[in-house]
Amino acid sequence: MTVRAGGDGVLELAGNCVSADAEPLLQLLLANPGATVDWRDCRNAHTAVVQVLLAARPELLGPPADTRLRAWVEPSITSRPDAGPASRGGIS
Repeated sequence: MTVRAGGDGVLELAGNCVSADAEPLLQLLLANPGATVDWRDCRNAHTAVVQVLLAARPELLGPPADTRLRAWVEPSITSRPDAGPASRGGIS
């Protein structure tokens, strides 16, 4: 599985995260408000996974292994707009 909860409470994304990984990621984020996501081993992420990350805007341990994720997705997740989900406490 490419999405898992680490022993230290950090959620891990590894390898190629496919669309089926979006639901488990969402469930883990909902069950662990304020969780950090380690995506340093993430080589690819389906847009469904990216959408969950964009909605939740978790703290990220990175950069991701994939240069496209690093260049295009990471800046969108780590920016914290005043009216964004992070300022309202994440996803609900």
